Amino acid sequence: MNTATVPAHPSPLGRVHRRFEHWRRTRHHRSPIPEALWALALEAARAHGLHRTARTLRLNYTDLKRRLGATGGASTPAPFVELLPVPSPGGPACTLELETARGTKLRIHLQGMAPPDLVALSRTLWHGAR
Repeated sequence: MNTATVPAHPSPLGRVHRRFEHWRRTRHHRSPIPEALWALALEAARAHGLHRTARTLRLNYTDLKRRLGATGGASTPAPFVELLPVPSPGGPACTLELETARGTKLRIHLQGMAPPDLVALSRTLWHGAR
């Protein structure tokens, strides 16, 4: 018996482990695991996690996971949730610099304007400068 996988204190997982070990010692060769033991294993997996339970009880991880999923006990992945950045109190800021062919320059610092607003403003300023 491996002491690394068997808890020293009588935890619920340790009790299930002892039941599995007793069944392994007394079973007929190659007999399937009884449903009552599978039920205990599923309960342990819900409480202690799949990996730990499969390792401690010496069960096939994939079989345990499949059975847990069939009973609705497997945790389903969380749905995708898009988190949008929280705008700063002043909104986004940018500096817009325009220069004509003759060298006339216009520099504007803007805060809180969306990109479409910036495009419209720059077109208005650029076409008005000609």
